[in-house]
Parts: sequence; structure tokens; C-alpha cells
Amino acid sequence: MTPETKAVPYETIIGDVMGHLGKTHVLMHEKGLSPKLSHLIELRISQINQCAFCVKMHSKDARRDGETDQRLDRLAVWRDVSDFTPAEKAAFAWAEALTYLDRGTDYGVLRAELRAHYSDEMISLITTCVSMINLWNRVQVSKH
Repeated sequence: MTPETKAVPYETIIGDVMGHLGKTHVLMHEKGLSPKLSHLIELRISQINQCAFCVKMHSKDARRDGETDQRLDRLAVWRDVSDFTPAEKAAFAWAEALTYLDRGTDYGVLRAELRAHYSDEMISLITTCVSMINLWNRVQVSKH
């Protein structure tokens, strides 16, 4: 590996910025986003973004906080199994839509499904969770 191709050590160069970003997760949980739901969202989006570091980390964190191996094993096929609640499925659909960014997505329909289960404050927290994991995935993937 040449100096030109070596990964940028963001955490060393802009550690203060990275630290502030990390505090967002603490605030989301303080405002009511359950760790169980955030782990599942973070894991699913990390699977989509092919971030091996984050998949490993969020799987471990989810298990530590009581998530079952069975649900984690089937998260990638959440639409086709009965392991997840309708509320979780609405959150996963929203998370995937905000990750894939398909111009044909009807966000209104997805928001209506979210509102059947969550307050606007919780939807805001879920959206922030999705945004943050997409950010972290891109930081980690940029080190490949």
C-alpha cells in the first residue's frame, strides 16, 4: 500500500467532529428511540451498504441488548417473515427507502405507514438513526 492509497484516519484527523457525531446516538436514545430498534435499523442498513465493520458491530450490540439470533438471521428478509412487528417493518421500509433513494419511491405512503405506529417525534428519531448509520457506513467503507 502506498501513502497515496492508504485509508484516511478520520478519527485521528477530525476526532472532535467524529466525537460530536457519536453523541447523536446518545441523544436519540435519551429522546426515546429504543436501542433494540436502532440496532435493527443500523444492522439492516449496514447490510445494504456492505459495511462489514458495522454489520459485525451492530449484530454484537443487538445480541448484547437481548435481540435473538433468529431475528438477526432473518433481518435481511424481513418482508417475508413473521419475526418482526408491523411497526418494525414500517421502520425498515422507511430506512431502506432513505438508503436506496429511488426516485420512484412514494414517501407519503411510507410516512403514513410509519404514522400508524409512531409519533412524528419518533419518526424524526428513526430518520436521524437512518441518516447517521448511512454516514457511518460511508466513513467505514471509504477505508476499504
